[in-house]
Amino acid sequence: MYHENDYVMYKKSTCQVKKIKHDETTNEDYYVLSPLDDKTLTITIPIADKGGFLRPIISKKEAQNLINRIPLIEPLKNINDKYIENTYKELFYQGSPEDLIKIIKTTYLRNDKRRQNKQKLSEKDEDYFAQAEKYLYNELAIALDMSFEDTKKYIVEKVAKLMQ
Repeated sequence: MYHENDYVMYKKSTCQVKKIKHDETTNEDYYVLSPLDDKTLTITIPIADKGGFLRPIISKKEAQNLINRIPLIEPLKNINDKYIENTYKELFYQGSPEDLIKIIKTTYLRNDKRRQNKQKLSEKDEDYFAQAEKYLYNELAIALDMSFEDTKKYIVEKVAKLMQ
């Protein structure tokens, strides 16, 4: 069970538990969540979470291990352009940090290849890149106790050193 002010992942969004409330009508307890990337939004979810959409934020140690593994996480390969969006959607639905890294790497490499060939960049790839980056860095920022921008900078620098 989570407590007020705890951070959790709801689907792929990093949220803070604002309060726990009891609904007399349903006789159930609910978490009231506030997503970090949209403070105007409130999500109410039963504590029972029968859908399995709620999970704890990864720990600092898990975050460090994940960052160290980034060079080893393979981008998607041999995906037909017609089906790439479905693959991205499936990975988003699963929502693990590793899946988000696969999306980030794949979309980056696809657009980098377009840049090199002086082709127009894919808006879909850019959109999926931005979404995956947002979800991943929001969770890692909480785990590492850093701001979003500092987390992004830290990861880029750390991965660059690991790739040398």
